[in-house]
Amino acid sequence: MEPETAEQQEPIDNITDHKKEKLFVYTIRDWKEYLGESVLIIFSVILALALTEYFTNLHEKENTRTILKSIVAELKHNKTSIQEMHQYNLQVLNKIDSVLNDKKLQNDFVSNNELHLKLIAPEGVLYRYLDNSAWTIAKSNNVISKVDIETVALLTKVYDDQARMMKLENDVAAIIFDRASRDSKQVATTLILIRDVYHAWAVDRTHGLLEQIDSTIKKVDTY
Repeated sequence: MEPETAEQQEPIDNITDHKKEKLFVYTIRDWKEYLGESVLIIFSVILALALTEYFTNLHEKENTRTILKSIVAELKHNKTSIQEMHQYNLQVLNKIDSVLNDKKLQNDFVSNNELHLKLIAPEGVLYRYLDNSAWTIAKSNNVISKVDIETVALLTKVYDDQARMMKLENDVAAIIFDRASRDSKQVATTLILIRDVYHAWAVDRTHGLLEQIDSTIKKVDTY
């Protein structure tokens, strides 16, 4: 059989070259498709922002509730402390009256330029300390911006009044650290001043403060 000539091979080569050519398919898209994709992207972004905002608000609300619960627990603890303190303060006032009515006890109260405070306050001036940690945390976390004005006013007043009750220790200290308190001739005056401080900062304000605490707890519990 004779070999094929160059002219006979050319059609086969042309077919092979055509097969090697790459075919490209171009999709023609109209403006509606582009608009649809744009709307979908915008919707996805808005949905993501909305979900982020929702979960952020949810977290803030939960954090606010947790802190408010801590405030309620703190106020309940302080209420118990105030009641215990009140009973102790009444005992202190009774002891002061006893010393005022007994010259020998006055001599025992101040002797050799030394003041014996335990004669009237055996457990110290301030029998209990009132906490304000939860209230401090609430303010630092801006929780007060998330409750109504009435609640903020109640909380501010009750904690301010608790702070005033705590001034008892400083005011009694100012009296007993004064040189005049070591004068045996001034014992009665010193005792009367101490008694007045107990009345002013603690005993006389106890009943009202306990009522404030009850009202504040009731209000905060609504959140």
